[in-house]
Amino acid sequence: MLICVMGLQRTLNYFQRILSLRSTSVVPSSMFGEASQSRSHLFTTPIFYVNAGPHLGHVYSAVQADVQYRYATLCGEDARLSTGTDEHGMKVQQTAVALGADLHTLCSSVSHQFRSVFDSLDISYTDFVRTSESHHAQAVKRFWLTLEEKGYIYKGIYQGWYCTSDEAFLSEEQTAEGRDPNGNQIRVSVESGHQVHWMSEENYMFRLSSLRPLLLRWLQSDPIRPTKFLRVVHHWLEDDLPDLSVSRHRSRLSWGIPVPSDPSHVIYVWLDALVNYLTAAGYPDPHLAPWGPSTHILGKDILRFHAIYWPAFLLAAGLPPPRTLFVHSHWTCKGVKMSKSLQNVVDPIECMRRYTRDGLRYYLLRNGAPERDCDFNHHAVHALLNAELADALGGLLNRCTAHAINPMQHFPKYYPNSIPLSAHGQLNDLLRSLQELPSEVEQRVKTFHVNKALEAIYARVRQTNAFFQSQAPWKLCGGIKEESEWGDSVLYITLEALRLYATLLQPAVPGLSKALLERLGVPPVHRTLKGGSFLAAAWGENCCFQGHPLGPDCGVLFPRLEKKSNKEPIIIGKSG
Repeated sequence: MLICVMGLQRTLNYFQRILSLRSTSVVPSSMFGEASQSRSHLFTTPIFYVNAGPHLGHVYSAVQADVQYRYATLCGEDARLSTGTDEHGMKVQQTAVALGADLHTLCSSVSHQFRSVFDSLDISYTDFVRTSESHHAQAVKRFWLTLEEKGYIYKGIYQGWYCTSDEAFLSEEQTAEGRDPNGNQIRVSVESGHQVHWMSEENYMFRLSSLRPLLLRWLQSDPIRPTKFLRVVHHWLEDDLPDLSVSRHRSRLSWGIPVPSDPSHVIYVWLDALVNYLTAAGYPDPHLAPWGPSTHILGKDILRFHAIYWPAFLLAAGLPPPRTLFVHSHWTCKGVKMSKSLQNVVDPIECMRRYTRDGLRYYLLRNGAPERDCDFNHHAVHALLNAELADALGGLLNRCTAHAINPMQHFPKYYPNSIPLSAHGQLNDLLRSLQELPSEVEQRVKTFHVNKALEAIYARVRQTNAFFQSQAPWKLCGGIKEESEWGDSVLYITLEALRLYATLLQPAVPGLSKALLERLGVPPVHRTLKGGSFLAAAWGENCCFQGHPLGPDCGVLFPRLEKKSNKEPIIIGKSG
């Protein structure tokens, strides 16, 4: 419920402004098409709230964003990856009070935890934004003044439900009756289950209601993947949007960025936080026009903020909305959403110690499906990593680089005339499958189905293993020339297939891929998809890898995990 306290003249001015906005819609049509290519493509994670340390959900967002960024650079694109920490707002203020901690010390400590975990995971971010830093505050203040100058900010009285845990305003339909742990009746958010409180106070308001037509137009560009979440946003926009409260009185909330024109108010934490993407892009640099192509990776629980508030803020400021929102679902533990209060939060640091950095990354990406919640299960991690990384990929590398089979320790020459009739069908199937793999991986990655991209790679690894086993090159090392040449050809195809897999796997498991590429002796200049050529000799073309020496023996590519059948997933208890 929104009650605007204005005189008659202010009311008339308000409706005149709304009619003007709806009739003119002076927004360049280019904002809804391809963004300018003059700037780097900016990939982002959400910035993470510092009221608690990092957990598996944060890690999953970061790894997914890292894959998108690394894949873009692998293809030769100019790209950047931004992450960071959201350090203002009521929850942080309340946490500091509860702990008896200094706000700046608390924020710095938890922000360092996030940065440390991301470094351990090899997240290759180029920008790390902290909302408590001065350059971000400057961007937020400039953005606020722009909204104010364009007539999208006004002062009014907000009355309605507010969820402190989610830092969100909710309509009556978004709340329901519930009970607290003591059985007392309370009001809760339907989506998150967190308690809400009725609030009535004079705030600065954002004219969100006037931007619904432009938001619907933006959705026509199909900017949200998977499509399931695009439908959710369309559903939200079926009804009129209420205007949004975008400030708090300083008497209630002191920890935030002051409203530039009225320091008695603090800017709403979500407006503050979302501007971090502009901060990373260089805003408010006067030469920034537009702010650049952008892809945001986020969890489904913050979809409304990114799919309604954020594009609305940008459009009101005369900037293009995001190009793409990649939305993922949650990770659960034993079927329940992870929560510190439930003591079922999986600790990413302990997981890395048990499964290795690349092992954890691979499992999250391979088993995580954006459209649905996924359950973290210790036994599933164990089985997957042993089967796909240790046995299938690592085993294939060991077999075709073994001195008994490859005594010269090189990529042998390919002999097209040596192929026995019995092998033609299997060879052609494999070559066709390998030829299609790069485009299939590209399509999967760019539609936010990294799990399916890894599934496609693993299917080819299995197919290559079957080919290698059936052709048995270790039996073709005798004195018969045709057999010897076919044995060399089998080794060439297998090693080239491994080079392709190692190249494609770099965004997902960078450490393991680097070890594999080094064992294959692949120089850095050839570790890219830009102009990359694989299995060229099999297509009758020149291949620089024929006769190329392998690199030094790297040992076991991925060690098999020991069976620990009685152990449960590693979780953080009350002291975690």
